[in-house]
Amino acid sequence: MEQDYRNLPYGQSQAPVLSIGQWVITLLIMIIPIVNIIMLIVWATGNTENPNRKNWAIAQLIFVAIGIAIWILFFSTLMGFVSGMMGAMGS
Repeated sequence: MEQDYRNLPYGQSQAPVLSIGQWVITLLIMIIPIVNIIMLIVWATGNTENPNRKNWAIAQLIFVAIGIAIWILFFSTLMGFVSGMMGAMGS
């Protein structure tokens, strides 16, 4: 199957494709707590890394940030509800 180079600017080479083995290793690293966040930051900020993995890491960090924001919102709402219930019971 022939690759299509029509959408590439002149002189720009195509990014190498990550192999299945590289993706398996990437996903195995994502299973390890703490290491996964560190590696996402390394891959997202690295200049020599594959741009496909870099963009994936940036997208993952965005989802982590959204998840943390939702968790904080949920937790603060729950704590406000519990605090309100405790105040109502004391009256």
